[in-house]
Amino acid sequence: MAATDPLPEPDRLQGAPHPRETHRLFGHAVAEAEFLRAHGSGRLHHAWMLTGPRGVGKATLAWRMARFLLATPDDDGGMFAAPRAETLDIPDSHPVARRLLQLAEPRHFLLRRGANDKETALSQVISIDEVRRMKSFFALSAADGGRRTAIIDAVDEMNTAAANALLKLLEEPPLNVTLFLIAHQPARLLPTIRSRCRELRLSPLGPQDLADALTQAGGEIAPEDRTALAELSGGSVGEAFRLTNLEGLKLYAALVRLFATLPRLDRPQALALADLAAARGAAETFELLVTLIDLFLARLARFGATGALPPEAAPGEAQLLQRLAPHPLAARAWADLAQSLSARARRGKAVNLDPAALLMDMLLKVDETAGSLAPR
Repeated sequence: MAATDPLPEPDRLQGAPHPRETHRLFGHAVAEAEFLRAHGSGRLHHAWMLTGPRGVGKATLAWRMARFLLATPDDDGGMFAAPRAETLDIPDSHPVARRLLQLAEPRHFLLRRGANDKETALSQVISIDEVRRMKSFFALSAADGGRRTAIIDAVDEMNTAAANALLKLLEEPPLNVTLFLIAHQPARLLPTIRSRCRELRLSPLGPQDLADALTQAGGEIAPEDRTALAELSGGSVGEAFRLTNLEGLKLYAALVRLFATLPRLDRPQALALADLAAARGAAETFELLVTLIDLFLARLARFGATGALPPEAAPGEAQLLQRLAPHPLAARAWADLAQSLSARARRGKAVNLDPAALLMDMLLKVDETAGSLAPR
């Protein structure tokens, strides 16, 4: 299906290759092997749901599986049948690979968010009209009578009507069609949709796999920063890409240095961070700072509750966690603060509050909580 929409692709991370352009997948050999076993058994499920944190490679795996199915002839059981495949790799020079790259493969359908009603921006949801187009696509006979595939990226973005339409398709799947559903938050989906899919859960990437995947996507990371980036990104290539582009490791280190002054917050340091969020064109930096504050509070709460120190994501972080969250009661206070600050940030952005003022307010609330927990 040809791409004619001039709007940005909704399933592409800005500045990074699209998943269909990323042929090598790191860290998910187990999931690939499970799919290959199902394919080799001759009992391939008609719908596969790929779950796991956002940005760990779900879409890349979906494109690899679709490319493999469309490029690999079915085993007819004859004596001249090709040997069972041991990898999903398909050469870039293969006609199917070239057509998929150009979104020109007639046996494949890509379901994702389209333009809004005015065609001025991307819709916030996948509508029922998009699902109907996919159903119409499958109602047509395949050009060669063979297998067809579809990728839904992401099924979480469907509105209620679209989800119900998809459910009907899953209940009565077309012949020789394999669906790949990408789900970032499967718990929010209709249980009936989940029950009709075979799940492949992808785990967060470790430091080495994350570094390799980031390099493939065009990012750069120093060897000494791999552990910190894996910690802050949650093993997500997408989040790691954002962190490296916005100097997230430096921002987190600055936050740790600032929070080391708690419960007497260093106001000049705090104002300097707040000013970063107020700079012209700094909306992404503001969003990242809010994310990093939330992440620091989550790490505080987790350490206070479990007593298990995570790998340091910035110099001095381990000592700071031990000082600010020495017991489970402190962990509860930091967890409650994280929840309230997240709500305040959402409300503040909704009414267009000054980013610097909003960020400074958040930092002062952190200082206030630290003061309430300090020994008397």
